[in-house]
Amino acid sequence: MKKVDVHFLNIEENRNYSKQIAKIIKECFKQEKFLDKNLYVNVILTTPEDIRKFNKEYRNIDKETDVLSFPMFEKEELENMKLNHIEVLGDIVISIEQVKKQAIEYEHSFEREFAYMVVHGFCHIIGYDHIEEEDKKKMRQEEEKILGILKILD
Repeated sequence: MKKVDVHFLNIEENRNYSKQIAKIIKECFKQEKFLDKNLYVNVILTTPEDIRKFNKEYRNIDKETDVLSFPMFEKEELENMKLNHIEVLGDIVISIEQVKKQAIEYEHSFEREFAYMVVHGFCHIIGYDHIEEEDKKKMRQEEEKILGILKILD
């Protein structure tokens, strides 16, 4: 079963992005032991203007951002889930322009920053957060573990 649907909102379709996302999401599912569940993720790649609209509409924050995540389940629900039909795990919205800017700012390759955004978004939809320092530490460890397995380091 396909684990991700990639959508391009007001940007040109890019097969390389779709391939990278599929590889990253598959590893995320593997690490979370979700490969056998009837779940998939929507990833929407878009513009700074569109992600700003989503941010304002859903979070009441009127500014651009890099990634937004919209989980469909609470973390506790995921742990005991038995699905007989296909369900969306959540939606991840990524601003490609912001990824490009941050790759330069953080002195990472575009590939690394892009992969990080996908993994970061995935972590949010399965219940990780980074508001409290202890939670942030756990989330960063999970993100770095997945990027390390994928050998996306710089």
